Amino acid sequence: MKLEAFSAGKWRQRYQYKSFEPALIDHDWGWDDLQINTLLEEATRALGELNAFSLIVPDIDLFIQMHVVKEAQTSSRIEGTQTGIDEALMPEEQILPEKRDDWREVRNYIDAVNTAVAELDKLPLSNRLLKQTHSVLMDGVRGEHKQPGEFRASQNWIGGSSLADAVFIPPHPDGVADLMGDLEKFWHDDAIIVPHLVRVAISHYQFETIHPFLDGNGRIGRLMIPLYLVSHGLLAKPSLYLSDFFERNRASYYDALMRVRMSNDLVHWVRFFLKGVAETASKGRDVFRQVLALRTEVEHSILKLGKRTPNARAALNMLYSRPFVTADQLEKGIEVSTPTANALIRDLIGLGILIEVTGQKRYRTYSFNRYLSLFLS
Repeated sequence: MKLEAFSAGKWRQRYQYKSFEPALIDHDWGWDDLQINTLLEEATRALGELNAFSLIVPDIDLFIQMHVVKEAQTSSRIEGTQTGIDEALMPEEQILPEKRDDWREVRNYIDAVNTAVAELDKLPLSNRLLKQTHSVLMDGVRGEHKQPGEFRASQNWIGGSSLADAVFIPPHPDGVADLMGDLEKFWHDDAIIVPHLVRVAISHYQFETIHPFLDGNGRIGRLMIPLYLVSHGLLAKPSLYLSDFFERNRASYYDALMRVRMSNDLVHWVRFFLKGVAETASKGRDVFRQVLALRTEVEHSILKLGKRTPNARAALNMLYSRPFVTADQLEKGIEVSTPTANALIRDLIGLGILIEVTGQKRYRTYSFNRYLSLFLS
């Protein structure tokens, strides 16, 4: 089927509302739009460059964790949480009580990402994996009573306060299992020839249109993108997250999805998605380049510490995955005495690596600010 000829689905009358029943997608796809070819080439090249960095950067998993934290914070912000990336990196006891619900949602997302990526070693991308990931995401937070880990058994909606004034009403729950089964087949159907980036673009649209869970669909749908890319070998590590692009272009993102549903304009959505991949992958590549430059600089600077250099190197490895630290956390994290931890913090402050961020005399927190800033731009 040509993208230009795609019929997104049909509206079906229910009792007092109409639900949108999307068309199945597990079939061949082609297109006449030449811009898609150009955008696909640009996105594929940028993704390959990003993946190359993830293969050559030593201890890449230390830095991947910061990508995961930023993704968790940004993806959750799209859904209305107010946790900053600095707060997401702090332990719960340092979070104001009125902010802890939002903080737990972000931390759950971090756990969901890490759990899902680990599971890819044992499971392919599948509905089973998405359900497990959803269960982690919803554990103990505001959506915990909305069937965590299960496809919905009741009707949901997008926008508005009820079915009566909803912006969009996804398919009836009776059809969710079959629609998600078709989507899963599409991920792995080797009999059809569709480039992976186009396949994942269509998949994200379809997932968000099905809206298979009662809550958390946006976050799971965005997380599905890097899981797909890792599962199919396009990325060695989960280093591409589109939530930042979607959040900065939020109106265009929702408009592009709705244009498919209302006007069958799948071409516009695929173009938008490929632009997002190219821009995000290029930005991620640049961040890795800056991380390598900073790492080289600070590794050189700690050589001045002489016999204390090994402890400083261990502290840096801890800071790469969590750039906020207290003396107590450093003491436990690298297994040194309290005096050694305090002396090490003084050394790192003297070298311009750490700065104190609380302004307190007790219970001080220190930040590897130059590193953190690479993920805030």
